[in-house]
Parts: sequence; structure tokens; C-alpha cells
Amino acid sequence: MTTTAPRLRPSIRSNAPRTDIERGLWKDGSTVVVGFDEVGKGAWAGPLTVGAVAIPRDSRIYKIRDSKQLTEREREILFDRIIGWADAAAVGHATPAECDLLGMSDAQRLATNRAIAALGTEPDHSLVDGGWDFVERGATTTIIKGDQRSLSIAAASIIAKVTRDRMMRSCSDEYPWYAFDSNKGYPCHRHRSALRLLGPSTIHRRSWAFMSGIPWEGIEGCHGNEPALSLF
Repeated sequence: MTTTAPRLRPSIRSNAPRTDIERGLWKDGSTVVVGFDEVGKGAWAGPLTVGAVAIPRDSRIYKIRDSKQLTEREREILFDRIIGWADAAAVGHATPAECDLLGMSDAQRLATNRAIAALGTEPDHSLVDGGWDFVERGATTTIIKGDQRSLSIAAASIIAKVTRDRMMRSCSDEYPWYAFDSNKGYPCHRHRSALRLLGPSTIHRRSWAFMSGIPWEGIEGCHGNEPALSLF
């Protein structure tokens, strides 16, 4: 497979995230500026994943966009380029069981703390997609549509999305009934139908209100005495 990023579609060519915010923070004395983004919060199955990326001051790579604007192939190519280019890049996860036990907000905080630990450096200033500071350590700037405005956040969105998607495709080999390779654990008609027929697997989140109407007995090997599939 080529490692050259494909030509961007005309509809997203002009939507490039910028480094204005990062440059302002560097100028004001911040040394380690880290962008954060989350993926998987609305899924029925699989982990909640947070990406963290610190971009270099003196180089750029092009064609980075909000991960939702890119195709799967584009994200996969850019993932490897970001890992090789960034000063630091990491992801952290909260397991489905932790999402159930802690609730989604605390699970997101946990995944963020794990991403920072894996990053190997403490942020001087964090840039967060959206209006909620889920980092909650040190200085933070929340940015609505940050994955479209900040290069750090856009890069983090790609790292988080590709990592989680790879995990869910791997889970699809173990649980083919739920079509995790295509829906990545998110709601869709086929996923809902499989849940109603078979009940949840060991990587489903049991605390969703929708799950209260799902049968808990299904075919052998789907749950019950089935050993938990390790995601981590």
C-alpha cells in the first residue's frame, strides 16, 4: 500500500486545521502543547478512546483533517505519518466494564489520564475538542469544533479513531455476528438486530438504557461462560 496521502476531495480541501492557537501558546511560554480528542463515547460496544498529540513547532504535514471528514484509507495513511512526525502521540482507553462502572464522564477522564501517561510528557497546556475540559490538569483551552480548527486536535482525532477502529475490526473476528468491522460498535440496524437475537457480548456496555430490553441468553460462546476478550 502506498504511504502517500491521497489527493483530498474538493469538499474538504479548504477545511485545513491551523496552528494559530498552538503558536500563540508557544509564544506565551508553553513548551508542551497537547491536543486531545475522544472517540467511542456513543458506541454500544468497545472502549472509549482518547488520543493525545503534541505537534512540532518547526514542521508541518499536510492533508490532516478532522477524522470524521476522512475516509478509512486516508486515516490509516495519515496515522503512520502523524506517528513519525509528532513530538509525542499516544492513546488511552477505558474498557467497556469501566464505562459501565464509572459512567461515561469519569471513564473519559480515566482514558485521558492513561493517554497522558503513555505520552511520556506532562502538558503545559491542553487543547480539548468541545466545550468540556475532560483533561482537568493544568491549563486547558476548550475549542468548539476543535478538530476542525486546531492541528493538534485534528491529529489526535485521527490517532484515536484509527486505533479504536483497528481494535474493533479485531473484535469482529471473535464476534462476527455484530459486524464490528463495519459499525465499530456504534448503533446501526444490523447491530441492534444481533443484540436482540443474541444478547450482548463481553465487550458490550451493559449500562446503556437500550440494553435493558435485550435478552441475556444467546448462542453458546456469545456470553455467559465465555472468557472475556482482552482489548488491551
